[in-house]
Amino acid sequence: MLCSAVAMASSLPWLVEPNLQPGDLAPFDARAPKAALVRDSTALEQRRSTLVARSVVQVIDADQTRELMLRVERQLSQLQQITDSGSSARVGPVNLTADEQEWLKQRTDQQRLAWDNQVRKTAERMLSQGLVSSLAVEQLRQASAMQLDTNLMELESARSVAVKLLVSSLQGSSNLRTDPNLSKQLIEEQLTKQGIPTIEVRKGDLITRKGEPINPQAFDVLDHFGLVRRQARPVIWLGRFTEALAACGVMLLVMRRERPGLEVRQALLALCLLLLVQIAKLWFQNTVSPLAVLVPSTLILTEGLGTSCGLVWMAVAALIWPVPVNGLGDGRLIIAVVIATVGGVIAGRQRSRGQLLQLALLLPIGALMGQWILLQLQPLSGWRPWGNLNPGLDELGADALLLGVLLMISLLMIPMLEGSFGLVTRARLLELADQERPLLRRLSCEAPGTFEHTLMICGLAEEGARAVGANVDLIRTGSLYHDVGKLHAPDWFIENQKDGPNPHDALNDPEASAAVLQAHVDEGLKLARRHRLPRPIADFIPEHQGTLKMGYFLHRAKELNADVDEKRFRYHGPTPRSRETAILMMADGCEAALRSLPPDTSETEAIDTVRRIVESRLLDGQLRKSGLGRAEVELVLQAFVRVWRRMRHRRIPYPIPARTRPTN
Repeated sequence: MLCSAVAMASSLPWLVEPNLQPGDLAPFDARAPKAALVRDSTALEQRRSTLVARSVVQVIDADQTRELMLRVERQLSQLQQITDSGSSARVGPVNLTADEQEWLKQRTDQQRLAWDNQVRKTAERMLSQGLVSSLAVEQLRQASAMQLDTNLMELESARSVAVKLLVSSLQGSSNLRTDPNLSKQLIEEQLTKQGIPTIEVRKGDLITRKGEPINPQAFDVLDHFGLVRRQARPVIWLGRFTEALAACGVMLLVMRRERPGLEVRQALLALCLLLLVQIAKLWFQNTVSPLAVLVPSTLILTEGLGTSCGLVWMAVAALIWPVPVNGLGDGRLIIAVVIATVGGVIAGRQRSRGQLLQLALLLPIGALMGQWILLQLQPLSGWRPWGNLNPGLDELGADALLLGVLLMISLLMIPMLEGSFGLVTRARLLELADQERPLLRRLSCEAPGTFEHTLMICGLAEEGARAVGANVDLIRTGSLYHDVGKLHAPDWFIENQKDGPNPHDALNDPEASAAVLQAHVDEGLKLARRHRLPRPIADFIPEHQGTLKMGYFLHRAKELNADVDEKRFRYHGPTPRSRETAILMMADGCEAALRSLPPDTSETEAIDTVRRIVESRLLDGQLRKSGLGRAEVELVLQAFVRVWRRMRHRRIPYPIPARTRPTN
């Protein structure tokens, strides 16, 4: 349903498309049936774009006005502190002459209060008229002097100090802000005053000649006389609908191939973001910013599903962009694709939320600089990514600012999306791998042997993942949690048993012992749900055992009954469905064998040992769905032996001095 909705939104413009477009070859000769004045839409759009740059309405910013008045108050307070200290020559808010210093010493408290109030009223009058930050200092000085009430400031020193203080407080500041609504209203008023550009048409004038291209003015005239029909174009619509539907299907297939454990809710997230892009483009039309709709979504999917999934989503979103960016040039879409690709590739390598925050700041700056450079190179390159309407630096800055705000919002949304859609970001994996987390801390205290076994497997699995380019962060975190189910009965597993009896010997029931082993998988999944572990982490719990045989207890059962059903002594599975869980299965099987090798074992013998273990799993079909090839399996085995070699390095035997009996 979502794929169909995306396809419908993408193809909707072709349900109400005019049968003619500027640039098409005219299918007939057309003459004006009567005289008329037709609005020239091309000239109107060009005039509007020209007015945008110089039709900016500014209003008083109350917050900035209060800040500037507070600055005046601080200057007055500092000036009084200097006067009270008896050293008017010291450095203060303004530089004072000898006469001004003398006037400050001689004025009474009543004169000071009256002078301060006059300075405040003057500042308020100046700010009520609006203050421009680029105003020259001399002009600001003259304006301050003119605003002062000379009747209340008869002395020249009083006036000069007031002017200096006002200039020091207000210089280089502004209390104006741009009002978009008033600016838009001014543009429309100016367009009305200048007049709507029109095309004068006389009765019988030739509008188009059959076989010649239709120019924009001719299209406006044809549309005015009703010679352009707007109707559904079912063939084109069906083609666009099918194209978008197929693109959604290909996107999901590629995502499933790159991420075999892709969940339905994760696919729904990708499709919902794709639908939002199409709706935004249809709603805002040529005012939409491709940067604002493509880059944040790509960043979210890259973080949650991986770089490949994020980039394939971005490619599909760009390919099924519903209509061209009218009047602005399709190059804006290309620029957005480049920025989204760079952001996706970099985000896929980030390992913390702090690095993502830096990326959210750098991408808008990079987009702004890149677009400005392209704008400057247009005369030399001839490529016009914005078409005929070149944006100003203020428009590019607003576009970059919007991108930055949306990226910040996206970063705030990622932790919420992690829980709702099962996304697993690198930052989330690093948080889960913290060994002080309650579940891991409990494992280290209640099942110390299992915890040490887990740490050993982590080293093997990480090195194996690096050897084949698998997700190291995912396999490290999954390895830490793969045996948490043993917490339900830690003493029933040999690594946690001390010198006491083995409970399985007392049980003396191979099938019941096998049930205990299977229970550690079932209980592990329960703990994963209770502690809200992401599904990719929880998958390590059953898949690291797959459907392997419990060889020891199967052998004991056959001693009692040769016809015993082997299925009762196999784990319930499933078998590994990703490279990471397959590597963990191999590491789990090889860890004990490698650790038990004699000190004088050669590297060749170690490789043969782990190869025999892995070959048995290959023959048993455990790695069939993992996506690992034979060459990759060999690389993983060699990585395991490298870790074993590092663990078995030689140490210098340090002499331990004998204890001596203390002398009296």
